[in-house]
Amino acid sequence: MRIVIVGGGVLGTMHAWHAVRRGHEVVHLEREAEARGASVRNFGLVWVSGRSPGPELATALRARRLWEQIGAEVPGVGFRGNGSMTLIRTAGEWAVAEAAVADPAVAAERGWRLLDAPAVRAVNPALRGDFLGGLHCAADGAVEPRVALPALRACLEPTGRYTWLPGREVRDAAPGAVRDDTGAVHAADQVVLATGAALGGLVRELAGPLPIRRVWLQMAQTAPLGEPLTTSVADADSFRYYPAYDSAPLAESQPQPPVAAEHKMQLLMVQRLDGGLTIGDTHAYAEPFPFDEVEPPYDHLTEVASSLLGRPLPRIERRWNGVYAQCLDPAAVAYRAIVAEGVCLVTGPGGRGMTCSPAIAERTAEELSW
Repeated sequence: MRIVIVGGGVLGTMHAWHAVRRGHEVVHLEREAEARGASVRNFGLVWVSGRSPGPELATALRARRLWEQIGAEVPGVGFRGNGSMTLIRTAGEWAVAEAAVADPAVAAERGWRLLDAPAVRAVNPALRGDFLGGLHCAADGAVEPRVALPALRACLEPTGRYTWLPGREVRDAAPGAVRDDTGAVHAADQVVLATGAALGGLVRELAGPLPIRRVWLQMAQTAPLGEPLTTSVADADSFRYYPAYDSAPLAESQPQPPVAAEHKMQLLMVQRLDGGLTIGDTHAYAEPFPFDEVEPPYDHLTEVASSLLGRPLPRIERRWNGVYAQCLDPAAVAYRAIVAEGVCLVTGPGGRGMTCSPAIAERTAEELSW
């Protein structure tokens, strides 16, 4: 088949990957010169540990296996199975982690181990701060979001069945063809719209109102740490935001600091291949989103990260914000619908887009009989 994919982010690129691997011809359109949305404004986490039991966890585990396979074939994506460590500083946080690992089968499926402080430092010697222990998840991994997409495209191009056309915004999608804003018409047996948080324009015309909300967040990157951070790191505020955990004890007995509560914060910290640390994040759900970034969340992240590292956080060198699309149905891993004859819309994976995109795209390929 000849498949046209609209959207150059990780979800669109993974659809292109699966289509080409199944022998099809792909024309891949992106309105910007390069993807600039949530696919590159994220941590690069392949995050299994906090996923909800059922379809979400199954999707994340499948995606984790696919990322490992892709990483072996395309080293430029920067995949590493480094695991994660959620650090615990209070008795209440310890109780949440202890409950999470109480079922050995659940703990084994996610690669969870509850460790005391010396065991945490044995796994990740860079963590020399003050904490009681940590929840280690061996299943988690990371990729390099700013270089992964070009690396995947570079692997597809030599097949002769993949064409990348940036700077093209699709205006019409009809049975058998799409038209971009240069006037070019691209024949298509099937069209996949993977436009991320861009839900206006053609998507609105075809799909109308969607059960999707957009989420705004702030992040930053530091100078090199100067030593390996052998796992990704989270603080226990992440227990409040991931459905694998029962955070009721924290909500009742351990309120967040005001700035963290206001901005719905958790600390996530991932070391990039250049040694710098990506840190975040915040969550805002009410539109219109701010056009400027605010400083108190960065102060909070710096304070928490420094306390866990046991030394000052390296200087912040970059700050940015991003917006991603999230399904309103918490049980939905992504929103997938046929919005016109031969046109499939796939969006709404939320903050798990980088994690789950290989498996979400694989599912699309199966449902569309590629």
